[in-house]
Amino acid sequence: MTHIWIRAEQRPNEQRVGVTPSGVQSLLNRGFEVTIERDPTRAIDLEACSGTQIASAGDWQTAPTEAIILGLKELPDDDMALRHRHIMFGHAFKGQPDGQRLLTRFKSGGGALYDLEYLTDDTGYRVAAFGYWAGFSGAAVAIKSWAAAKSGALSGHVYAFASAADLEAHVAADLGQARPKVIIIGANGRVGNGAIDFCTALGTSLTCWDMKETAHGGPYPEILAHDIFLNCILANQGTPVFVPASAKTAARELMVIGDIACDPDSTYSPIKVYESTTTWQQPALRVHNTPILDVTAIDNLPSILPCDSSKDFAAQLLPSLLSLQDIESGVWGKARCIFDQHIAALN
Repeated sequence: MTHIWIRAEQRPNEQRVGVTPSGVQSLLNRGFEVTIERDPTRAIDLEACSGTQIASAGDWQTAPTEAIILGLKELPDDDMALRHRHIMFGHAFKGQPDGQRLLTRFKSGGGALYDLEYLTDDTGYRVAAFGYWAGFSGAAVAIKSWAAAKSGALSGHVYAFASAADLEAHVAADLGQARPKVIIIGANGRVGNGAIDFCTALGTSLTCWDMKETAHGGPYPEILAHDIFLNCILANQGTPVFVPASAKTAARELMVIGDIACDPDSTYSPIKVYESTTTWQQPALRVHNTPILDVTAIDNLPSILPCDSSKDFAAQLLPSLLSLQDIESGVWGKARCIFDQHIAALN
């Protein structure tokens, strides 16, 4: 019997979950054993699901070795060797320093990472992603930051909202009558679609770019002619630089960069004016004062809408979870191959 262990998220401001109560029931009906860790911060309550086992937060560390641990965000940052198979966003395959430490922990313990970012079908398309809600929430944070920057201030803290409509109303109140000019790169993808929908709901002036408009490789002076730039591109080798370091002091209208893809410590990052993520408490980083240039780069943006994003993601992921009884093939087998390649490349 395949055992799925749904762990509590241990990162602050993380209320999402990768499965809903109906998904848990589907797993049980298919013959899975399901353990759910207690987590009072979850946007969707799972502990009332009948037929499951309930554990305390963090008990996954002593779970049976054969259990498959399902989570979303990072594990506690320590040196504990990892002996289980983990499903989560590992952020470990692009040379990130934290990612290398994580892979070393897996190598030491004999466990494995099935990274949700690399869970793809036969066409290379991700089977489940939070991208739409990252784009939606990322646009909200950037526009909120622009409203503050217009008066010289840094944006105040952000927090979770019960619904998309609530978030729209909150940002609209900050804006008043002003509306920014926004350019989105990556407009045709999931992230870009979410960003477009939020910007459209608020009535911003919108320019939408994708691969066709960036194919010449830069430079891209058009970005500097907008008030806000939203980066919705998941960068990889060959991604051009959209905002060079020289943009800080260049003549520009650009005041806010919303790096929704948020991978600043990757060598592939297309935004060269900052080097670290921002937080819910301090969502905007001022990288230049005159003229103002702020960057927003929160790496768990969908958590701003934890209920909406969890329901959407869980519905996408469930068919793959139901195939976990054959973890060595299909999307899981491909994800394991990627992990094995990176483990083999460790020094």
